[in-house]
Amino acid sequence: MQPFSKDATDEPRGPVDASVVPRFAGIATFARLPRLDEVERADIAIVGIPFDSGVSYRPGARFGPAHVREASRLLRPYNPAQDVFPFDAQQVADAGDIAANPFDIAAAVGEIEAGARQLSEHADRLVAIGGDHTIALPLLRAAHAQHGPVAVLHFDAHLDTWDTYFGAPMTHGTPFRRASEEGLIDLTASMHVGIRGPLYSKDDLADDDRLGFAIVTSEFVEEHGVAAAVERIRARVGDAPLYISIDIDVLDPAHAPGTGTPEAGGLTTRELLRMLRALADLRIVGADVVEVAPAYDHAQLTAIAASHVIYELLSAMAPG
Repeated sequence: MQPFSKDATDEPRGPVDASVVPRFAGIATFARLPRLDEVERADIAIVGIPFDSGVSYRPGARFGPAHVREASRLLRPYNPAQDVFPFDAQQVADAGDIAANPFDIAAAVGEIEAGARQLSEHADRLVAIGGDHTIALPLLRAAHAQHGPVAVLHFDAHLDTWDTYFGAPMTHGTPFRRASEEGLIDLTASMHVGIRGPLYSKDDLADDDRLGFAIVTSEFVEEHGVAAAVERIRARVGDAPLYISIDIDVLDPAHAPGTGTPEAGGLTTRELLRMLRALADLRIVGADVVEVAPAYDHAQLTAIAASHVIYELLSAMAPG
């Protein structure tokens, strides 16, 4: 990490002005925000984690951070849906990437945790761009070190509370089981949203309940609507410190084809954004958006969705 700028002011530095430098020009930091080494300190640091050695099907999410940053060039300073200027209300900066060992998952998990802890010395909260969902475990370890057990609001097609894959305890299908076993999460306030598709067995659901998760399925959203889903989320989370983890495959493949383990019947982008906007008054302490795999994307559909998801998270995290 480079040393911080000595001439930074106390005023938040926002995105590059698109009327001066066209959106397609310049370095693609997230939303064309300043780098973390260009500001004194950040309220929120955006960090890429280009790691996908924990995938069980299609690889490629290691290229997700760069793909999402490129799509984020189109984001603008004012969010009318939340009536907030997310980059004026708080200092948001791009911290670059945490480099992680692509050949040793345990080593990579340790490196990601260490990187997140180091960044937390220079930013109050982190929003990570994956990478595969393995990265949620070290990020939750770092969040727990700051806040104690956190409520996890997990948007995904899949539970990600399985035990092992081919004997490996840390993969993109196991992070929330390990997090529960390690005492990182609040067992009374955590929830999956958007779960759908086939499982290995009914025991998967029993295990998941024991590990501390309630579920809002994709079918529930279809049958009862977004407002009912939000009501269940808010009732579950309450006032607990909240970590939001979003696997982009929570969206239907029609909205997010560029991912490693797609499942039919998912949320629409509009539904997901509406849910995130309804969480603005909760105690969000960190977040990740993972599993964007550019090789399977078309016309940046997935990257555009992911960049807007992050934008709504940043807006929700802005002070009221």
